[in-house]
Amino acid sequence: MINRIFIYFPTLFIAAVIINCSGDQSTEKEIANENEAQEPLEAKLEISLSEVDSPQFPDASLEMDAPLEGTNLDPGIIEFQFNVKNYQLSTQTLDADIKQCANSGKGQHIHFILNGEPYKALYEPTHEAELEAGNYVLLSFLSRSYHESLKHYGAYVLNQFSVGDTSSEPVDLTTPHMFYSRPKGEYKGSDTKKVILDFYLVNTGLSPEGNKVRATINGQQFMIDKWAPYFMEGLPSGKSTIKLELVDNSGNVVDGPFNTVERTITLTPEDTT
Repeated sequence: MINRIFIYFPTLFIAAVIINCSGDQSTEKEIANENEAQEPLEAKLEISLSEVDSPQFPDASLEMDAPLEGTNLDPGIIEFQFNVKNYQLSTQTLDADIKQCANSGKGQHIHFILNGEPYKALYEPTHEAELEAGNYVLLSFLSRSYHESLKHYGAYVLNQFSVGDTSSEPVDLTTPHMFYSRPKGEYKGSDTKKVILDFYLVNTGLSPEGNKVRATINGQQFMIDKWAPYFMEGLPSGKSTIKLELVDNSGNVVDGPFNTVERTITLTPEDTT
């Protein structure tokens, strides 16, 4: 009797085929390797995520003086006014020179995210924007010079207001929300080696047994169960797509207008400019 074993390796299991050549019939048996199937996908990826350790500013706070919550404003130029305490805008964060990632030469700032759109960096506590009629949700938070958010209570303001006549329904700001922050835009030269992944949570935390953020990076998934900034390493040259979703413990997307976001960035390892 001659036994031949053929082993092949699909994505998440190993199958062995055993053929008995002494009889008239052949027997095939597939053996699933459960440990292999349950191994975290992150371990198989060339792209890696690692938590970022940065200086903390526990006394820093951000307040918004205008527009006030629930205000209805006339269409046109809207002025935004903030009050920053115990945090200095337009200066470099203490460890910026050793962080080895993209850093703003203009220093620390406010991330200004209006209706979930890509943020604007504010280096002064005032800002003007021309707005049409509609309902607006504004998340603003303090940011280190390398675009990493301060995540403690008091470091952000979530505000909703309307402009002109609008039929848009207001957003329930008491429910869980996730806002995409970084990465953004184009990265060149040494800035492509470590790219910060950062998002902002309101009315929810993350845990192994609770809500999580599902990050899909170039089609590869990471389940994040701790609210922290992360370095992405191993991103390829050219365009990369990052999709973030706030999901419950069953993997279902939590209902909310900002809880699923997909953005594209560009990496050019050699700066040709």
